[in-house]
Amino acid sequence: MMKTITLPEKTVERLSEYRRTLLNCLDEGKTHIYSHEIAELHNITAVQVRRDIMFIGYSSNQRKGYDVRELVEVIGRIIDPQEGMNVAIIGMGNLGRAISHYFSGKRTKLHISAAFDIDPSKTDRVISGVKCYSMTQLPEVIKELGISIALLAVPSEAAVVTAEQLVLGGIQGILNFTTVPLNVPSNVYLEEYDMITSLEKVAYFVKKQIGE
Repeated sequence: MMKTITLPEKTVERLSEYRRTLLNCLDEGKTHIYSHEIAELHNITAVQVRRDIMFIGYSSNQRKGYDVRELVEVIGRIIDPQEGMNVAIIGMGNLGRAISHYFSGKRTKLHISAAFDIDPSKTDRVISGVKCYSMTQLPEVIKELGISIALLAVPSEAAVVTAEQLVLGGIQGILNFTTVPLNVPSNVYLEEYDMITSLEKVAYFVKKQIGE
């Protein structure tokens, strides 16, 4: 049995990114890969790649590099929930539907099992392959389906109140796609994803390049 380890957040992010790259390599028929090859694909150093992979207790064959399939499996055992987790999308507007389409079938251990919305025209329907419930049903559906994670895609003005409902309903992790920073109890893991900030970051570095 593999010893449970707690990884730094950035290491978990990179391992997830490495796995996507490695899965693409498998699709292309590549069986082994060196740390410097992974590093080039992710614009980081080979030292960082080796450090991350050593962190999870895996090592390479010096002549052949990392076994791609084995490394995919090791990363999965480390970062994936063993029994799988059910996920809910909160807010089935354009963003919520896009998220549902994007995540569908991407990971077998993470299943989008429900969606919630306040719009009566969207509830009691299957939207983008997911059954959509009324927000009034949230606590009972979370409990019934064993939902642990919520993807928050509601309008910004509803973000704080909705997050409070999620916490009270028993959600243990929230991925916040709104532009409103949230405060949640310490026992709830929160990840903020602000597309505006990401775009402004890209624009800043493009501006620097143009100015050079």
